[in-house]
Amino acid sequence: MSFHVIVGAGALGTSLALQLADAGTRVRIVTRSGGGPDHPLVERVRADATDAAELSRLARGADVLYNCANPPSYEMWERLWPPLAASLLETAERTGAVLAIGGCLYGYGPVEGPMHRDLPLAATDHKGRMRARIWSEALARHEAGAVRVTEVRASDYMGSMNPMGSYPELYADQARTRRRVLTFADPDLVHSVTYVPDVARTLAAVATDERAWGLGWHVPSPRARTVREMVADMAREFGVGRRSVSRIPRPLLRATFPFSPFLREMGELLYQWDAPYVIDADVTTEVFGIEATPWQEIVRATAAGLQARARAARAARAGAPARAS
Repeated sequence: MSFHVIVGAGALGTSLALQLADAGTRVRIVTRSGGGPDHPLVERVRADATDAAELSRLARGADVLYNCANPPSYEMWERLWPPLAASLLETAERTGAVLAIGGCLYGYGPVEGPMHRDLPLAATDHKGRMRARIWSEALARHEAGAVRVTEVRASDYMGSMNPMGSYPELYADQARTRRRVLTFADPDLVHSVTYVPDVARTLAAVATDERAWGLGWHVPSPRARTVREMVADMAREFGVGRRSVSRIPRPLLRATFPFSPFLREMGELLYQWDAPYVIDADVTTEVFGIEATPWQEIVRATAAGLQARARAARAARAGAPARAS
């Protein structure tokens, strides 16, 4: 039986662990809290993944080591990402496990046209430059023969996530509860979203295929849609009336930056919403046969997750357990 180690139990780590375990792979999931999904083949371990010695002990004998971690907020990236990435890279070198990184599109920075994997990593903000640097350092170790690495890059997540994990999901939740959805984006520009289980499927595929090592791979995603289209589809799934969509005036948004570290960090990424933001994953589909989950299935899963979270919140306020759907 193969043995894989996953660092991180957020939306991606959880989805990946369940997919691997359902396929018969023994999984050890490592987090600071000891959390993770409940499955007979999933072992949950509490540990500090920035401790390379401890992580190497936990990953001894592993075929693959996955980086599915993500600091909880943008303002923590500069402090938390470098030691975590360094520990994962050192662990891969010590144990011989393939290092498979769950990545994003930030490293490309502003681009014209769809984003394909051959574009240069030319980020203009510090978060994008950091993600580009993490990949570049891993790739240099790969090319030196010290490790085997690969990375998958996804756009903004959609799916059943807890806690909330993306701007498209935020807009979807507003469609559930408000007549007027407020967005940072131009609501009529298309923006790719990626379904979390599709990210997990792609990550599992590239981790164990020699053709993938030393390369970045984009996750197949449905046709890019406008925020207005996303909101309309989500409102229809929730069975609520039509929702209006309004863009927050940019001067008003920028006025909050001195008072909100999160919004100030988010401000560096507004370029992603000021022009079409489209992922091109044709190469991944050609090589691995992975295709995006149909959009309506993504809408249903996202709606179900948001509704389940709302029920759990109501039950918590009432002091009673939430009923399963």
